[in-house]
Amino acid sequence: MWGSRKGGDKQSVVCIACGTAVRRDAAREYDKEGNRWDRKDKTFEHLCKDCHRGLCHQPRAELEDILVDIDAGSIDQQEFFARYETTVNERYGPLEEER
Repeated sequence: MWGSRKGGDKQSVVCIACGTAVRRDAAREYDKEGNRWDRKDKTFEHLCKDCHRGLCHQPRAELEDILVDIDAGSIDQQEFFARYETTVNERYGPLEEER
């Protein structure tokens, strides 16, 4: 594994989920392409540790197809959530809540 950086990374980044500014070494990298190990020519967005823990860490290979199918980007937020929930439930069944 890579060794620690001396003194840590003092650069500040903004969490894309909650908007909080945190030190880079206190954040988690988020790769919207889903492959954070392929780092060539990539820039990463960041999540604070609390928001990262709250994420669903399941694969998202079919997400783009779902977004196209429900016309995401051309409907308002309330309609988007309704269509998304209906589509996911139809394709995969209801989600189980974490306890």
